[in-house]
Amino acid sequence: MVMQWLLETFLVCTSVYLIVMVFYFKTLLKRERTAKDFMKNNLQDTEVVIRKLQIQLQRSLGNIDILTEELNKTKNDVTSLRTRNSQYRLENEKLRGRIRELEGKIEALL
Repeated sequence: MVMQWLLETFLVCTSVYLIVMVFYFKTLLKRERTAKDFMKNNLQDTEVVIRKLQIQLQRSLGNIDILTEELNKTKNDVTSLRTRNSQYRLENEKLRGRIRELEGKIEALL
């Protein structure tokens, strides 16, 4: 009888212990799933932000390329304008010399 009582007590204690452990691990599993879902959502949001930033970066790089081309065109235009300006100065000096020469001839005639 004592043996039966000990066996039943042991089985009841073991059952209670196992039930408590099942609920404990069930709670841990719920927490783990919640943390996993949070991380998954967080990673998805981060991926969306990264994609948006990549698109903005690509647009910016395209704009930089366009601006670089425009800058090079402007530099070339400035170089050609300087060349033309120096040519016009030379022509202007020649014409002034010619005018002085003609003025000298006019004065000589008068």
